[in-house]
Amino acid sequence: MTMSKSSSAADMFDVVIAGGGYVGLSLAVALKQGDAGLKCAIIDPKPMDMLHKDPRASAIAAAASRMLTQLGIWDQIKPEAQPINEMIVTDSKLRDAVRPVFLTFDGEATEGEPFAHMVPNGVMMPALYNAAKELGVTFFAPGSADTFRTHPNHVDLILTGGEVLQSRLLVAADGVRSKLRDLAGIRTVNWYYGQSGIVTTVKHERPHNGRAEEHFLPAGPFAILPLPGNRSSLVWTERTSDADRLVRSDDFTFELELERRFGHHLGALELGGPRQAFPLGLKLARDFVKPRFALIGDAAHGIHPIAGQGLNLGFKDVAALAETLVDARRLGQDLGGFDVLERYQRWRRFDTFQMGVVTDVLNRLFSNDNDVLRAVRDFGLGLVDRMPGMKSHFIKEAAGFAGPVPKLLSGQPI
Repeated sequence: MTMSKSSSAADMFDVVIAGGGYVGLSLAVALKQGDAGLKCAIIDPKPMDMLHKDPRASAIAAAASRMLTQLGIWDQIKPEAQPINEMIVTDSKLRDAVRPVFLTFDGEATEGEPFAHMVPNGVMMPALYNAAKELGVTFFAPGSADTFRTHPNHVDLILTGGEVLQSRLLVAADGVRSKLRDLAGIRTVNWYYGQSGIVTTVKHERPHNGRAEEHFLPAGPFAILPLPGNRSSLVWTERTSDADRLVRSDDFTFELELERRFGHHLGALELGGPRQAFPLGLKLARDFVKPRFALIGDAAHGIHPIAGQGLNLGFKDVAALAETLVDARRLGQDLGGFDVLERYQRWRRFDTFQMGVVTDVLNRLFSNDNDVLRAVRDFGLGLVDRMPGMKSHFIKEAAGFAGPVPKLLSGQPI
């Protein structure tokens, strides 16, 4: 059941989080689980009791699953999660009869630990919400931010209904089109790729055995990600005009185009859920913090899904910001002070910009029909496949263990 509450200007929170998605919810749980006694609230435009109806699925890296274990919800999620045991990469034209495999990864970050799982959103989101509710997080949902005013010692967040929330710190987790980021005057680096990602679920006749596939096709990557049972989640990149046409087409036409890209190695295919298309681009905030204000998740960075790291970057933000704030509270420091928030920014901004550049270069390199570029990249993929040390490095990156890792992502309490 959705929690709601009316508020007056007298209410004071330590942290108010705008956005009740995975990132906002997990930050609230992390802050409430610490021994710092932080008073937290979440506002979100949608009713929180609708979370179980999300038909999509997400790739959760090993580091993120360690964090979810520390947050006390992985045991609820794991029975519905599908380990990724193997991943293959191909590069071909759509008309090619055979798609040679240029790169293969086994699925272990450490012995016995898959580098990622596919998790249904309809399982993960309610688990995070229930944990936050049980820990005493206050919810204003449905509720939307209208504007905010920054004062020396607090922020006034004004909701569209007129309620005023006071907080030591305001955190924007309101997505790639963040209203609060714009209100804070934070500029972004951004451009649009002319591509859209089609997301849907398919059923297939044969088991996938936990294998993920990424097929680089001229219009963009076509990723097949295993789900429990004989089902897979698709992230299908097409030029935007083609993606829009496909989403609007009837099931028969859509399935014909799907089979051309998916192939027949898993037998007969059947649509297993609704299909949606999302425009793809790169958007990176130039600053992650202002006095008494911080960005996390897609509000700070929107990247191409080619490396499957968007959500996991958001979980890294959560782990880093939670650790920064809990440490500050233990030291008696001001949670919204710029010196405290700057630690979070130094921790996360370079890593995020680096990942944004990597995904941008990969997309430009692989989303084309140039035979010369194809020969160069296929040589590179084959070279990596013959170098165990480099493959191990890429697995470590995909698992979320590269660079300075916050405690939660290492499986440690804050």
